[in-house]
Amino acid sequence: MAELQSLIRERLEQNRWGLLGNQGYVLGIDLGSYGLRAALADLQHHSLTTAHSDLPSATPDQLVAEAVGLGERLLAEAEVARDRLVRVGVGFNGPVDLRHGTVRLSPRTPGWENYPLQERFEQAFDAVTLIDNDANLIALAEATFGVGRGCQHLFYMHLSSGVGGGLVLNGRLYHGATSTAGEIGHAVVGRGWDGTGRPETLEELASIGGLLRSARRYGLDTDNLEQIFGDNPVGQRVVQETVDLLAVRCAQTVALIDPEMVVLGGIVVRIGGERFVSAIAERVNTFIAPQFVRPLPVVASKLGPDSVTVGAVALALDSLSD
Repeated sequence: MAELQSLIRERLEQNRWGLLGNQGYVLGIDLGSYGLRAALADLQHHSLTTAHSDLPSATPDQLVAEAVGLGERLLAEAEVARDRLVRVGVGFNGPVDLRHGTVRLSPRTPGWENYPLQERFEQAFDAVTLIDNDANLIALAEATFGVGRGCQHLFYMHLSSGVGGGLVLNGRLYHGATSTAGEIGHAVVGRGWDGTGRPETLEELASIGGLLRSARRYGLDTDNLEQIFGDNPVGQRVVQETVDLLAVRCAQTVALIDPEMVVLGGIVVRIGGERFVSAIAERVNTFIAPQFVRPLPVVASKLGPDSVTVGAVALALDSLSD
């Protein structure tokens, strides 16, 4: 937390967010990517306070109410009146519709379809609210405050129960025509193993479930991801295949958007550790065409469990300069 405070303070002191960027407060909320989390940024004193709680099993309305309560707790503890809140940023662990401020759906929980997420938080806090999905916000967080600080062009890949991604281009999040840019997990990468020839996606192979399925197919029946990254020969085979698969996809992305850095994050990266990231980095730089002036940094994300809330704060701050 001390390192995060230092990163936030140093970046906020370089204010580039317009007239409102040096006064008031910005609230960031994470709805489920790393539990229920909130972060309050003091734009005048360049500080950040955080709070978190377990993610309850609840309806969308109940979960939003819990998140609002967590944000209100931060405001109360800091003795901040609501009229000092200039922006709210909210991260959701699923696809959102930025045009309408709604959730498209939740991959794991029913009931979120077309949920008016932006409206609910604007009603609760009476402040302009920005929403986005978790992978996008982690990309922006790392480019603004984290390992990619100062990068104008960054690609982030998230490897967890699903596979997602985020693009920061020219210093801003890039969303594409339908708010789905960066969703690399849905990219087709080969033919399936079920005998039908159905195309497989990157998410089906490189997510937690994908790694465990590959291990079982080769004879290692386990639900423990750490075992795959251990010394078991089957696990080592699965890891090597995953390294090659991810390196090819990253290299293709580099050819398309020419980022300054590729950042990897999520549970798979945390468990795989530096050896896993270094292996991907080495292969990516092998696959990049020689005419590019490289090597390209391929690194692990560094902001940890607060990355989505920090990204939500960064999203809110960017809106102040629009």
